[in-house]
Formats: sequence, C-alpha cells, structure tokens
Amino acid sequence: MAVGCASVAHLRRLGVVDTRYRDAVHLSFHARTPALAVQRATEDALIAMRRADPEMIVGRRRRWYGLSADPPATRPSAGPTAVGERGPRGGAPRTAALAGAATVTWRHVSVRSAWFLSSVRGAVALAAAIAVADATGVQHGFWVVPGTLSVLRTSAASTGATALRALAGTVAGFVVGALLLLTIGTGPTALWVALPVAIVVASYAPGTAPFAVGQAAFTITVSLLYNLVAPAGWRVGMLRLEDVAIGCAVSLVVGVLLWPRGASAVVGDALADAFRRGGDYLCQSVAWALGVRSSPPDAAPAVTAGLRLDDALRGFLAERGTKHVPKEDLWRLVGGTVRLRLTGLSLAGLPSPDAEPDPASRALSAQATRLTGWFDEVAGHLGPPSGRPFIPLRPPSPESLRLARSALDASDRNIACTLWVAQHLEHIVPYLDDLTNPADQIARLRRAPWWR
Repeated sequence: MAVGCASVAHLRRLGVVDTRYRDAVHLSFHARTPALAVQRATEDALIAMRRADPEMIVGRRRRWYGLSADPPATRPSAGPTAVGERGPRGGAPRTAALAGAATVTWRHVSVRSAWFLSSVRGAVALAAAIAVADATGVQHGFWVVPGTLSVLRTSAASTGATALRALAGTVAGFVVGALLLLTIGTGPTALWVALPVAIVVASYAPGTAPFAVGQAAFTITVSLLYNLVAPAGWRVGMLRLEDVAIGCAVSLVVGVLLWPRGASAVVGDALADAFRRGGDYLCQSVAWALGVRSSPPDAAPAVTAGLRLDDALRGFLAERGTKHVPKEDLWRLVGGTVRLRLTGLSLAGLPSPDAEPDPASRALSAQATRLTGWFDEVAGHLGPPSGRPFIPLRPPSPESLRLARSALDASDRNIACTLWVAQHLEHIVPYLDDLTNPADQIARLRRAPWWR
C-alpha cells in the first residue's frame, strides 16, 4: 500500500495534465502490479519460515481475515517483575487472540458457511438416530448412531450411494460371518483364532479397500466379539444388519431434507456472496480514493465471504461423485472474486484526496457503481433460483463505462486520484467476459432437480 500512496503523492506534485501524464500513471500502475505480487510472495515465504516480524503478521492477518490490528505491546518496566506476577497488560495478547477467534467463529454462523451446514446436518442426524433407536427399542441400538454417521455425506446423492454400499457390505459380512460361525462353531478356541485375522482385515480395509469391504470386515469382527462374550451364533450379525439399516435410513432422510445438493449448492451461494460483498467493498474503496466517501471502507464482509468460499470449495473438491462444472470454469469465477476483493483492497490503501470531489470524480464513482451493479447481477445469477426465466449474462461494454474519459475530465488537484482509480477499474473490465459462461452454466445446474 505504501507504494501506491507514494505514487499518488508523486503524481500530485507533478501538476502536469497532458497525454504524457496519463502515460506515466499507466506505466506506474503496471510496474506496481508485479512488484506487489513479488512482495506478497516474499511475505508468505517469510511467514512460512517463521521469520516475519510482528508488524508483517498483523498486516497479513488483517488482509486474510479482516481483523483489526492487535494492541501494541507494552514497554518493559524499569524494574524486574516478580515470579508469577503479571504485567499491566499481560493478558492483552491472549484476549486479542480469543476475540479474533470469536470474531471468525461468529462470521461462520450463516447458512452460507460450509462449516455451519455440516455441523447442523451432523447434529440433526445424531439426534434423529438416538431418537429412532430409543423409539424402536432395537437390541444393541447404540450401533444405530455409528451407522448413521458413517454414511452421512455432504449431499443426498452421495449419502444414498454410501448407504447402499454400507448395506451391501453389512449383508456380505453377515453372510460370511454366519457361514464362519456355522463352520467353526462358537467355541472360545476357534473364535480366538479367527478374531485376530478379522481385526487385521477390518483395520487395514479403510482407505485401502472399498467402503463395502470395510463394513463387511467390521460386521464379521463384531459377530466374533459378541459370540466370545455371550455365544449367540449368527443372530448377532442379524442385529448388526438391522442397526446399520436404521442408521442408513436416518442419514438418507436427513440428507434429503437438509440441503440435498450438498457442497455444490454451498459453493454457488458462497460465490454469489463473494461477488456481492466484493462489489460493495470495491464501490466503497473507489468512493474513498476519490474523496466522495469520508470514512474508510470496511473490508470485513468481503474477507468473510472469501473465507466461506474457500471452505465451501474444499468441501466440494473433497466430495465424491461427478463434478458437473469443469474446474477451469470454477477457477475463473473464484479468480473473479479474488480480483474484485484485491482491487478494492488496493484502492482502500490509497490516500483520500485533500480537495473536494469535482464532477469528474463523482462521475467516475457513478461508473464504478454501475460496474459493481453488474457484479450484483452475477451474484443473483449464481444464487438460489428465484423462479424467473433463465437469461444469459452479458458483460457491460468498455465504451459504456467511459472510465478513462471520466478520469481525464478531473481538475488538476484530483486528476492524480481519478487516473489511478481508473487504472484499477480498467484492470477489471477485460476479465468480465470470462465470467459469463461459467456463471450461466452454474445457473442452469442450480435450476435442475438435485437428483439429476
């Protein structure tokens, strides 16, 4: 940010308004862009190696999470501090850390947060499993809860597929376990010989073999263990099958009723929120850099939307099943939200002009509002379907924005700021056309039934 402030201050001192002046602004902006990229990469490397100074960490924390700076450290007192005695502000760092963690947690209390949706879905499934096991009175009902949680996934389709694999594996384990018990009997010696083999297979199967194989091996292990405690033959496997079936049914019902589209719907909502919040932040930053706005822009909503989008993407990529959106299109949309937020961050670091905003500054601010209004249309396109007919997106033409013309009409005192702001906005316009096709594809998918 200091580079941008120094450039604007230098351009103000030049006081030359001609074609060469605009070319100087153009060159300084494009020279600053790779310099900032290198600076950010260097800071990330220093933080990863734990060699960054506290000021750098505070600045990066503010950029990543939208948190305010930590309170400054107090100077050491003249005399030594007794053992166990706390300084006047010894709890300040801990309090600041707790406040920051509480702030981040509070921002995720939203239906647009993947963490929140996964927590609610798991809590409801767990409560429903306990209630069903208690109401039905099945034997060994505690197996209903692990059966529910083991097949619950982020979407109804993946939950159903996992439930079918769990039932198939349990049935296979029941058949193999019953044949094994009928062959070797329920004597302790035979069971103790077979048990280690079953435990090894059940322990090795998760992550290395299909899910159904792990369920079958675990069912055989449970049958052997229960027969060691109280010999009951193959009927133990039947009880295990009943409990797993109930758990799978509970998971499937919860998956259908609570956000059946899973992480794909959360990604769409998170993308829409990131474009909407990023557009608002860009509009505030432009008004601040032009002197139209007196208070600094608030980056917290845009940063929070970016964090939610990051969490939703992680869940979406980890989700099994066919991805109906090509990753290249998804990255274009994600890159659009990042470019929008970082442009607002760069503009927010510029000094607000001392002079009153002239008509040219207000006109440029209005053009920025029109540009961010288009990002609101993108957000509405990516968000939940509203029932209206589908209309493909069309980006605004560069001629309709007239950014450079509005900037050149500014007064001598404001032209340094208007030209710098125009350079930032012109950096966004060429990439608008890359967002239309991916946004249209996601909008069509969100209008289709969840089971397709």
